[in-house]
Amino acid sequence: MADKDFDENEVPGGEDPEAQASGSDPQEGQENAGDTGAEGEELTVDDILGASQNADAAAEDAVLADLESQLLNDLKRLQAEYANYRRRTEEQRELEIERAQGAVAKGLLPVLDDLDRAEKHGDLEEGSPFTAIAEKLRGVAEKMGLRTYGEAGEVFDPQQHEAIFQAPTPGVTEPTILEVVEIGYRLGSVELRPAKVVVAVPAE
Repeated sequence: MADKDFDENEVPGGEDPEAQASGSDPQEGQENAGDTGAEGEELTVDDILGASQNADAAAEDAVLADLESQLLNDLKRLQAEYANYRRRTEEQRELEIERAQGAVAKGLLPVLDDLDRAEKHGDLEEGSPFTAIAEKLRGVAEKMGLRTYGEAGEVFDPQQHEAIFQAPTPGVTEPTILEVVEIGYRLGSVELRPAKVVVAVPAE
């Protein structure tokens, strides 16, 4: 019987010795590689919870920012309304004070008119007791804020002057006060009495 040549590298069954030494199956390696890739793509519970918490925090921040903006706008509106209220109240208070003072000052007007007429007729002589009383009374009226208006030579203003007579006058180009019959009085912005005047108008 003839002897067959025996190769030391040849293993019964035709298997590679290195493959046997490694002890691994190529198909099994592919399966393991596939499992690793799948695990890398999957999200963990912590990842899901973290994303949810971040979304909730962002939503809360947006709500708080919107609420803060709304409160700031409401505060500015209230401040503006309060400032307007204070301004209107102050203006109304000052007007009421002027009206109250005007009511008191109106009681002095007949007396002041008598003093003016007495002065025109020469009854207020320098150094006389009557003149001293007149000066004191006029000083009180001035301290109250009482002011006169309407003088001869001024341009006639129907908003301030009351014309009781019109006199055609040569050389006059516009209505002008010729004579003041009764002086006008103001107290602050309150008109107590218009000035009664004779008006010089252009002659035709």
